[in-house]
Amino acid sequence: MFSKIKTAGLSGIDGYLVDIEADVQNGLPGFTLTGLLSTDTKEAQSRVWNAVRSSVLRPEPKKITVNFSPAYVRKEGTGYDLPIAVAVLCAYGAAEYRGLEDTAFFGELGLDGSVKAIRGALPLSCVLKDNGIVRLVVPYENVDEAALIGGLEVIGCGSINETIDIIKRLSKTKFDPGRIKLQNYDAELDEQHYNVDFSEVKGQKYLRRAAEIAASGMHNFLMSGPAGTGKTLIAKCLPTILPSISREENIEISKAYSICGLLPEGKPLLSRRPFRNPHYGITAAAFAGGGMRAMPGEISLASGGILFLDELPLFSKNVLEMLRLPLEEHFICVTRMKGSCIYPADFLLAAALNPCPCGYYPDRKRCKCSPAQIHAYMGRLSKPLLERIDICAEADPLKAEDIIGNEDKAECSEDIRKRVERVHKLQRERFAEDGIKYNSRMGLKEIEKYCVLDDETSDFIKKIFVKKQLSGRTYHKILKVARTIADMEGADDISKKHLAEAISLRGIEDKLFG
Repeated sequence: MFSKIKTAGLSGIDGYLVDIEADVQNGLPGFTLTGLLSTDTKEAQSRVWNAVRSSVLRPEPKKITVNFSPAYVRKEGTGYDLPIAVAVLCAYGAAEYRGLEDTAFFGELGLDGSVKAIRGALPLSCVLKDNGIVRLVVPYENVDEAALIGGLEVIGCGSINETIDIIKRLSKTKFDPGRIKLQNYDAELDEQHYNVDFSEVKGQKYLRRAAEIAASGMHNFLMSGPAGTGKTLIAKCLPTILPSISREENIEISKAYSICGLLPEGKPLLSRRPFRNPHYGITAAAFAGGGMRAMPGEISLASGGILFLDELPLFSKNVLEMLRLPLEEHFICVTRMKGSCIYPADFLLAAALNPCPCGYYPDRKRCKCSPAQIHAYMGRLSKPLLERIDICAEADPLKAEDIIGNEDKAECSEDIRKRVERVHKLQRERFAEDGIKYNSRMGLKEIEKYCVLDDETSDFIKKIFVKKQLSGRTYHKILKVARTIADMEGADDISKKHLAEAISLRGIEDKLFG
């Protein structure tokens, strides 16, 4: 007998519908899987056959052929185990598969017939819903995650026998929309308190101002200065002043974490914006994404939040140059021998560096680094990479009065966050018809429309352009930052004052790389 069951596979965080066709005939007993399968997917034949034999059906050995369609797309993962088993059981006559056209299955099987959780339940559910599926049968552990998107009836199962009972019932009953229960998991109610706050930052008014501008317009942000001046603390405080993520954003952000199995235990969504802080010894594959299955890297796991690169010059040049495309296009294409995957990379880059290997330059009383050492230290940062960073601010050395005996607390994150939220709202309204959200994402068309300069301001920036020999990219970065500064002040037009501050926020570019 023949049967056909629906499931889905993943390519990046997107996916495709897969039909699993099973045919059971008399003949020499065997179990054959076809359809361009990876090693772990081919191993399903042993898991599935043992699971099926442990069921109440106890089928006789026959010639079993299972085909995955479309056959030209490579299938990877163990999530196909359950739909294979269901297809085989239907082909043996356990249930009528024609009653399951609007139902899909995914899950891994144990040899004893148990159904186990898999990674990627959230993106798989999105794919299946987009392809007209209205009902899912999944492992119990994946029910909450699969039900997040809504519009699907999600049924949990824990064993192959339980699955047989489910498919017998479903094949005889029509789909009832009234049985759909939306998973009302609220990440905001579950949000943990941050263990850092901007009120803990001592001194550094200039860096605090630069950080608020960066958060307000989602501008990439580089900090330079002596060791121990608070650069890392400011970077860790950035998530505390960003607006909370919406449910839609949270689902998109959580897809990559679901694929990697990094969602918090017992939680189907992240509770706050990501903050990724990879070590400078990270490999290119771990940073950009890769491996046998081209999994998401740190760049993609930071999407929707902060990617913090501390000790920036210590990262390998190969790793740093991988940032060029994501900083411009906000996605990354991971290409391996077995295929390509596109992952999101829409993050705010925060980076920190010392002015020299010892961290004390230009204080020659403490710094003993030679010019050659300083040049080699900074040599990994290319000019094209620096031009893709909107704000480059320098930290001031801390004074004794900033730390000792200073009981006055600086402004807290909550107060700053309210101002940032107001600027974000203004940008959403401005760009409602342009397909972008933030000033930092403006293209040439948006810059011409929203960064209009009067004659005096235009003459001012022309003089700066000639004197500093700016590139076109740097000029446009200055305009975007100036637009954000104007928004923070509630100004409709960019003034000379706004441009001057935006230009000053690139001061270390000339000092370190001029």
